[in-house]
Amino acid sequence: MSKIGRMPIEIPEGVTVEIKDNLVSIVGPKGKLGQKVRREIEVKKEDKKIIVKAKKDSRIGRSLHGLFRTLIANMIVGVTKGFSKDLELHGVGYRAALEAGKLMISVGFSHPVIVEPIEGIEFKVEEQTKIKISGIDKQLVGNVAAQIRDIKKPEPYKGKGIRYMGEIVKKKPGKAAKAGAGGE
Repeated sequence: MSKIGRMPIEIPEGVTVEIKDNLVSIVGPKGKLGQKVRREIEVKKEDKKIIVKAKKDSRIGRSLHGLFRTLIANMIVGVTKGFSKDLELHGVGYRAALEAGKLMISVGFSHPVIVEPIEGIEFKVEEQTKIKISGIDKQLVGNVAAQIRDIKKPEPYKGKGIRYMGEIVKKKPGKAAKAGAGGE
C-alpha cells in the first residue's frame, strides 16, 4: 500500500464531493473539477473525508493508488485556493503586456507573440518582465506555463529568455573564455 494513498483527504467547508460511476466531481468556491478514476481504484466518501483504496493488491492497483489520491487532493486545493506559476523575462527589450485578455510577449522576434487564454486560465502581468498564470487545474496551469516558456527558453550563454521565477540557469563559458583559459 502506498504511504500517500493511505492518507485520507479532508473535505473543507464549502466544498461538495460527488462520487458516481468512477467519476469524482468536486465543486468549490472557485469552480468545478472532475476526475475519472480507473477501475482498479475505489474512492469512498466518509463523513468529511475521502478515502482512496486499491481494490486488489495488484501491481497496477498499487501504482495507481497514490496517484489518484494526489489527483483528488489537488482538485480540492484547486477549487478552494487555486494554483499559480510565475514566469520572468530576462533580456534587453523583453517585455509582456495584456491586451484584451490576450498575453503579448516581446522576446526579440520581429513580431510580438500572442498567447490566447485557455478556459480556466488567467494571466496577470505584474511588471513588464513578470507574468503570473493562475487557475484551478494544476496540470493545466503547469502546461500553459511550460508552453509560454517554450516560446523562448533561457539560453546557456547569456541567460536570456523566459524562465520560471527563481529558476537558475547554469551559464556556459563562451568561445573567447575557453580559448583564453587554456593557454598555449
